[in-house]
Amino acid sequence: MLTDAQLAIVKATVPVLQQHGETITKTFYRNLFAAHPELKDIFNMANQAKGDQPRSLANAVLGYAANIDQLANLGPAVAKIAHKHCSLDIAPEHYPIVGENLLKAIGQVLGDAATPEIVDAWGAAYGQLAEIMISVERAMYEEDAAKGWAGFKPFRVVKKTPESAVVTSFTLVPADGKPLPLHKAGQYLSVRLEGVGENVEMRQYTVSCAPNTDHYRISVKREPGGLISNHLHDNVDEDLVALVHVVV
Repeated sequence: MLTDAQLAIVKATVPVLQQHGETITKTFYRNLFAAHPELKDIFNMANQAKGDQPRSLANAVLGYAANIDQLANLGPAVAKIAHKHCSLDIAPEHYPIVGENLLKAIGQVLGDAATPEIVDAWGAAYGQLAEIMISVERAMYEEDAAKGWAGFKPFRVVKKTPESAVVTSFTLVPADGKPLPLHKAGQYLSVRLEGVGENVEMRQYTVSCAPNTDHYRISVKREPGGLISNHLHDNVDEDLVALVHVVV
């Protein structure tokens, strides 16, 4: 648990994050991928190139710092992030790696302004957040396991349906033939593909069919320059096997 002094320091750094947050997160990702290139298989590298992911992380860190003394305000954001993490199979062992590289980036960007007290306070703050996320994600994984789902499963594309000039739907059935958990309205799944780009690629798509136990359907919009959306439209036919993960 953070001390009162550490809470005050984190709150006091909010203006610094507003000014330098995105530079810190860009530096963080550069450090992270240099030290752990295997983690590129988890992150959407297209969003990295566009700057979307560093921007999102900077906003998330800023929101956490601003509410560090009112954690209940973060409930909806924590749940949303945890669902995304579970769809990517994020594990507890990933959190120390992220923390180490985040603190390193803070020191690199802020220089002498990153006093030992500030780095220590942010280390404690990150540790607290990691514990929260790990706990929430563990509960989600356990709920999935209770419903017979763990990690990614192989699915076959059994139907490809053009819906418009830019949208195509793909009907997916589990390769093992077992019944599927009923999905909820608005629920999404992660599709994991190898051999498309330099890294393993994962994308999230909303399930676009009515709840049932034998198939899922996703409807994919072709995005200009989109690596995966164009691959799915142009190269994926029936019987392709893809790995799919649904947070049920």
